[in-house]
Amino acid sequence: MRSLESVAAGMGRLFEPAQQLTSWRRLAPHVWDRPRDPTVYGVMDLVVDRALPYLDALSGVSGTKVRITHLVTKALALGIQRMPQANGIVTRRRIALRKDVDIFLQVATEGGRDLSGTKLARADVMPLAEIARELATRAARVRRHADPGVERTKSLVHRLPNALLGFSVRAIEFLLYDLQLDLSRFGIESDQFGSAMVSNIGNFEGFGMSFALAPLVPMSRCPIVVLIGEVQKKPVVEGDRIVARSVVTLGCTFDHRMIDGAQGTAIAAVLRRVVEDPERELGPVPARASSVDSATGT
Repeated sequence: MRSLESVAAGMGRLFEPAQQLTSWRRLAPHVWDRPRDPTVYGVMDLVVDRALPYLDALSGVSGTKVRITHLVTKALALGIQRMPQANGIVTRRRIALRKDVDIFLQVATEGGRDLSGTKLARADVMPLAEIARELATRAARVRRHADPGVERTKSLVHRLPNALLGFSVRAIEFLLYDLQLDLSRFGIESDQFGSAMVSNIGNFEGFGMSFALAPLVPMSRCPIVVLIGEVQKKPVVEGDRIVARSVVTLGCTFDHRMIDGAQGTAIAAVLRRVVEDPERELGPVPARASSVDSATGT
């Protein structure tokens, strides 16, 4: 019988086998399957010369340290709020939307040797100073091992034998997101990770990195991950001048099944406006702490 290659050659084909391949090029097709990953990556450089004094002033009147992490969290939540079709999950190969905008913030624990986190519900309607206060309170609780939900999850992970860990995680994911069962009686919170994840790898509570990109976490069904880099002085072109500005770089990861280019750029536009000019977008810093919440809401 004629070989498939000879039959194809007789029919005339578009592609011919490559010859004299290097050892790596011969090996590579056996190392990876064909691309099936829906991940999209984006990078944003944001000028924060207006934001830094704004945050310092708000910290002074609110009695809480308000930092870039909190501002990015607020801005991202507002971006998702204004693009509700991006606020959801993929379940059983269909899109399902959330009602609220909840943001999961990662928290470094054990002196930076481990990671945990906490979810801020309805972050889009939380005033900026309240986001800072709530995160500080919850992060302290997580680091003291006093958060019941986090401790139950960690205990479950430590108790399960390694052979069952992957299966158990996938089973819980299926029950929570595909069947939408209430597992609270077993100490498992529904939709633990919310609409997006935020982590600071730069200045505050971070690792001193200027830029990085994170993978999506499949078990979270969270379609957006944003990493906040260290604030650095960088040259910025303004008109015909090059000036030194304080710049923070955001590394953004999206699930393309959930978020397309139009939605992603719309969220990014809101994020940029809020972070680069919070006074215009969120309102001026009040003179007295009693009016902080009303002046820095949505």
